[in-house]
Amino acid sequence: MTLSDLLYPDNPKRRQEVIRLHQELLDCMLINFHATDELIAVLNAHLGCTIAQIKMEKGGTIKENCDIIIQAMSEIQQEVRKIDKEMKDMLEPVLYQKLYDIKEPEVEKIAIAHKVFSIVLGEATSIAGMVAVKLIGSNIIIVAVNKLVTLLAQIGASVLGGIGIAILGLGIDMVLQAILGAVEREQLLAIVKSYEEHLAEFKAASEKYQHAITEVTSMVKCKIK
Repeated sequence: MTLSDLLYPDNPKRRQEVIRLHQELLDCMLINFHATDELIAVLNAHLGCTIAQIKMEKGGTIKENCDIIIQAMSEIQQEVRKIDKEMKDMLEPVLYQKLYDIKEPEVEKIAIAHKVFSIVLGEATSIAGMVAVKLIGSNIIIVAVNKLVTLLAQIGASVLGGIGIAILGLGIDMVLQAILGAVEREQLLAIVKSYEEHLAEFKAASEKYQHAITEVTSMVKCKIK
């Protein structure tokens, strides 16, 4: 037993908690990577976007991976604003307002959006209007993206930011060394607290984000079938 453990008898339990919370954070981030990448694929295939596909960098730190998702989300936000501007510029005010009118039938909204994209892209897939309406007619995805960008930036800037991703499958001692690095073992409690504070809010926001994206991607898959 180390001197640190003698002075802080709860350290062994805290070490296990750090490992568990770290795994939860990585699992959550990985799902967000997959969801974001899937949305990017839909935007590129049907709305003429050219956003680079993303994947988790296993050799990077938490902050580096947060930055990758933030960059991708920022590009998605830009594309949604661009789509909205194209709709506003090309449609009569009455038609443009219909896209945001919750009482307006979705079929009519899709038809309006499809006409615009047929002009913008020269030839639009039958799914283009559906995707556009989902993105601009409902602010669910943008609200979810905005929330996640804020939380990812906070996590990246926290004590967790410098922790590496590629520690899975290692022994407990190696995992702890990878997680703690130069951080003193006595700071385990502070690290656990940081994980808990960030993880609870991050998981809740991630679930909303993933649900919003699933609505779009599931709709696309059903249409393709």
